[in-house]
Amino acid sequence: MLALIAGMGGLPGALLARLGGQAVLVCEIEGFPADLPEEVPRLRFRVERLAAFLTHLKAKGVTRVCMAGAIRRPRLRFSAIGLSTWPMVPRVLRAIRMGDDGLLREVVAIFEERGIAVVGAAELAPDLLPAAGVPTRAGPADVHRADARAGEAVVAAMGESDSGQACVMARGRVVAREGRAGTDAMLRALGPRPLPPRPRVTEADGLAWPLALAGGMVAEAADWLSGVPADGLPAAGGLLFKAPKPGQERRVDLPVIGPGTVAGARQAGLAGIVIEAGGVMVLDLAGVVPACDEAGLFLWVRPHGG
Repeated sequence: MLALIAGMGGLPGALLARLGGQAVLVCEIEGFPADLPEEVPRLRFRVERLAAFLTHLKAKGVTRVCMAGAIRRPRLRFSAIGLSTWPMVPRVLRAIRMGDDGLLREVVAIFEERGIAVVGAAELAPDLLPAAGVPTRAGPADVHRADARAGEAVVAAMGESDSGQACVMARGRVVAREGRAGTDAMLRALGPRPLPPRPRVTEADGLAWPLALAGGMVAEAADWLSGVPADGLPAAGGLLFKAPKPGQERRVDLPVIGPGTVAGARQAGLAGIVIEAGGVMVLDLAGVVPACDEAGLFLWVRPHGG
């Protein structure tokens, strides 16, 4: 049997729709209700009683578990920790000091030590990973391709510090970086403001503009790594870039976009969305592409380093 530990967002529901013929035990962390219809039966558990929860899963015949959806880090109540969970506390506290990725890796190890395999959402529903390419009517221009290259470097640096999986780039500058509130919150904070005038490029200039732009983006990435803020820059005409962290545990924390991302990008005045092929899931691709077309946005599923 498969156990689905469901969090917030549309991913748990998308998975259940695809697993309709399978026996699935839906679970949620107490205090963090999943975004699922109320009629969906579920098993609630407390993190402080993780060992008892794992024992219960084994007794139910659970052999696989999938963690899907956003789950805020719960605040542990030491007075509520069960006796069987106490031996896990030191290793969990050590993992917490390693950041979100370290904590997730430790949780995966704890499940697997109990004989429960951890499977990724994309493994259960591979159609959530769209093929590389541009499925929208609009496509990226040279300026967007240069922005995507710089965005890849910025997100990789963010991932190394465990600080996010997305950024907004515009004309070679970092406009915004994803924080703990997530991609949608980052986009909501951006307003449609006009871009500064683009430098005049004559026919004789050839590739001068893209090359100069790429050079400026390298400098901007260096500024970000040095702590120089770029917030407050106009987002209009830019793009959202989203990709997994380097060396990320992809079974439990693969990035996701969906219709809400398209709405946020449109509100922010962006020209498009770039996601890493094989590294970012798309909820409702059949709805996302028409929504992008209606908004005049491009969606580029870009191979890493492409």
